[in-house]
Amino acid sequence: MIRVLLADDEGMIRSALAALLRLEPDIEVVAESADGAAAVADAERLKPDVCLLDLEMPRLDGVEVTQRLHRTLATRCVIVTRHARPGVLRRALASGAAGFLPKSRSADEVASVIRRVAAGGRYVDPEIAADALSDERSPLTDRELDVLRAGRRGETTGQIARALSLAPGTVRNHVSAVLGKLGVDSRQQAVLLAEEHGWI
Repeated sequence: MIRVLLADDEGMIRSALAALLRLEPDIEVVAESADGAAAVADAERLKPDVCLLDLEMPRLDGVEVTQRLHRTLATRCVIVTRHARPGVLRRALASGAAGFLPKSRSADEVASVIRRVAAGGRYVDPEIAADALSDERSPLTDRELDVLRAGRRGETTGQIARALSLAPGTVRNHVSAVLGKLGVDSRQQAVLLAEEHGWI
C-alpha cells in the first residue's frame, strides 16, 4: 500500500479527493491536513510515502512544507495548484518536490502520479513544463526573493529581518533594490508583480 497524506485548506476538495483515492486498491490515505503547519506535523508523526500538498495554504505553503520535509524525511512530495505559474514550478522543484500538477486533473490522473512518485519517479505536468521553458526569468536575486516572500502578508521590516536572520538595514537595502529592478513604488506592488510572474 502507498501511504498518502493530503493537505489542502479547502475542506470539501480535501475530503472529496481523499474519498476518491481511498477507492484505489493500492493507496491508503493516512492523514488529511488543513494547513501547511499541520501537514508538517502529521508527516513527521506518520511518515507517509507521498504527501499531496496544495500550493496555497495558510501558515506554510506547499513549497515551504516540501522544503521542511525534504530535509528530514524520505517522504516524496507532490504539489498541486489551481494557478500553475512557471516560476512556482521552478520554486517547487528547487524545494525537492517530486511532482507538480494542476488541480484540474482527475482523481485517476492524481492516483497515477502518486504511484509514479512513490516508485521513485518524478512528474511535471507537460503544459506547465512548456510554459516554464518560455517564461521570463526573475531579475531578482534569491535573497531579494526571500525578502519578498517573507513579507508577502504585510510583515514589518523587523519581522522579515527576524525571519531571515538579517539586520533590518539589510532588509531595507534589499527592498530598495527590488523596487528599483521592478520599477514599482511599494513592497506590496513588488509582491503582486512577483506573484503574477510566479517568482514567489
